[in-house]
Amino acid sequence: MCDRERGWSEVPLVKTWQLIAVSAVAGLALSAATVAAAGPWDSGQRKAERDMAASWGRTGGADHGADPAGAAPKAAPSAPGVLAGVRPGGAGTGTGSGSGDQAGAVDSGALAAALRPLLADPALGTVRGASVIDTATGKVLFEAGAREVMTPASTVKIATAAASLAALGPDHRIRTTVTPGAGPGQIILVGGGDPSLTAKKKAPAGAGGSLVALAADTAQALKAAGTDSVALGYDDSLYTGPALHPIGANVNLAPVTALTADEGRPDDSFSGPVKRSEDPSRDTARAFAALLKERGIKVTGEPARAKAATGAVPLAATLSPPLAGLVERMLTYSDNDIAEALARQTALASGAPASFDGVAQAVGARLAALGVDTAGSRFADGSGLNRADKVSAGLLTALLAKAADPQRPELRPVLTGLPVAGFTGTLRTRNSGTSPAAGLLRAKTGTLNGVNCLAGTVVDPAGRLLAFAFLTANTPDAGNAEKGLDKLAAAVANAS
Repeated sequence: MCDRERGWSEVPLVKTWQLIAVSAVAGLALSAATVAAAGPWDSGQRKAERDMAASWGRTGGADHGADPAGAAPKAAPSAPGVLAGVRPGGAGTGTGSGSGDQAGAVDSGALAAALRPLLADPALGTVRGASVIDTATGKVLFEAGAREVMTPASTVKIATAAASLAALGPDHRIRTTVTPGAGPGQIILVGGGDPSLTAKKKAPAGAGGSLVALAADTAQALKAAGTDSVALGYDDSLYTGPALHPIGANVNLAPVTALTADEGRPDDSFSGPVKRSEDPSRDTARAFAALLKERGIKVTGEPARAKAATGAVPLAATLSPPLAGLVERMLTYSDNDIAEALARQTALASGAPASFDGVAQAVGARLAALGVDTAGSRFADGSGLNRADKVSAGLLTALLAKAADPQRPELRPVLTGLPVAGFTGTLRTRNSGTSPAAGLLRAKTGTLNGVNCLAGTVVDPAGRLLAFAFLTANTPDAGNAEKGLDKLAAAVANAS
């Protein structure tokens, strides 16, 4: 299972946690130009982070658009290492990652003077929560309503990411299998909840679970046993409770099932809103039946729901990318389908039901076990589409600091997956161009009607890694609110 069609092999040659640990010691140097070009699916880490040496000492140079006059493009600013400000050392203060070096410490008074008038912008609504901390020391540099729980929108994906990594580790992979059925000539496609599963014959770059590869292996196993005709069942019983999100049918999320290919998308899109399949499990089974037929296996009748026998030995299996890669893609593109899948995987690993109710139990418990204050928090889903989600700005910055902790390398994808301002994902057009935060700021966005949020990290002029979170409610205009949040984040980037 190592060739192009087979996807991910069972045993990686180098474990993701080893790469992460080495990166933490080396400082995770990366350039914004490399980040812009490298996707978040490459073996669970960006090429920009694995190939550190290629970005050291460079000053950009990526071509982000042709000049009409034919002039050479200006060099893109280089992003410093995401952990450049973290000093491994003594015990932290609870939220921090080490004792740190106080040289060049941020003047919290000057930072407050810069942030307070920006936070008072009417565009930011009637309720605001703000927190800025030094990740190396845990020192609070600025806060306003930092302990007040608010609707976080998609910034809750930071919590989803941290909980899943803590529960399963960055190297965990999700299996989709085919097992023999109860009767002769029956096989069952068993969903494990892999959100990367694809039925595309030309899989997306770095894709993990492949129905094409699974069909090829299944057909080979059947033919070896002298079978060329089967009845196909499908088992999506791993997840329980309603498949439909409490907000109802939505272009931002497919029904949440344990067997979904291509996020239930009917087109070639891989992110963004689009009408989804009403029954992803059935449609995935139909796609698998078609792939079997192409490989010489006749499938009689329509695929039907069935229960795989406990302990059945699979005929074939396909694997997702390592969890680190799923986390990075979720954060970079604010992928709701991956978020809900990871939340359910967290529930399963915690012994809770793989349902929205189970997620509410498991995510908060996993975060509390990390040592962060979850008082008042509620995790009604993994994606942030539910307005019943409640977190504080202080919780988000505490989680970002945990992800920067040299003693917590398994959480590092929480940082490396954040979009880069002006370059990648949901921040590609924000704080871009001549903004002082372009290429320096990494953050998760959050947007619902009347709710606008931003939480992430930035390396300040002294080289220290700061974590920030700004949550707002009752905003009158999303565009103006985003501009206000970007000004706040840029002010943190300029902190000195």
